Amino acid sequence: MSDALATALADLDEPAFLKLVQDRLAGGSDPLAILASCREGMAEVGERYHAGQYFVSELIMAGEMFKQANALIGPRFQGGGGKTRGTVVVGTVSGDIHDIGKDIVVSLLKSANYDVHDLGVDAPVSKFVDTVKESGATIVGLSGLLTTSFDSMKATVAALQAAGLRGKVKVMVGGGPVTDQVRAYVGADAFGPDAQTAVALCNQWTGG
Repeated sequence: MSDALATALADLDEPAFLKLVQDRLAGGSDPLAILASCREGMAEVGERYHAGQYFVSELIMAGEMFKQANALIGPRFQGGGGKTRGTVVVGTVSGDIHDIGKDIVVSLLKSANYDVHDLGVDAPVSKFVDTVKESGATIVGLSGLLTTSFDSMKATVAALQAAGLRGKVKVMVGGGPVTDQVRAYVGADAFGPDAQTAVALCNQWTGG
């Protein structure tokens, strides 16, 4: 691994990991660089899990550590002020409770001056439809880490279509197993392999 922060997360050394995050923030490090180290550490945790070195409890602990780091980093992503670029509805779809990737996307979108409606995890299809209607959002982000979430993504896109909203919104999907083939299956407009791509897509669609 490239640095001590990624190693501390991979080793589940919570005190050392959080201190490194705080020290780097205090030292003026780029928040995106800190997040990159966190993702590298999480990737290693995943590798150890698949190798049988870690179990579900270790995955949960690593996820909680990452969430604590994101809570520290998030306030550093502050919008530049001025007019809101657009309104985005984001959520982890029904049947999936993973939120790390979604939370990073939400933080970056807010920093880019988007009005973000975060539906949290295990968000039912109706919640996406209702929130788009209420907010007037023109972009919907569907997140999922489980392959079983693909059907929920597909159902959500279909519900937007049935409600007469599909032609008014762009839909992006994301999550570890999401590919362009998955995008086509669920009927989304685009997929993003990382949070920065999600922001770039929103900027493209809003002319930002």
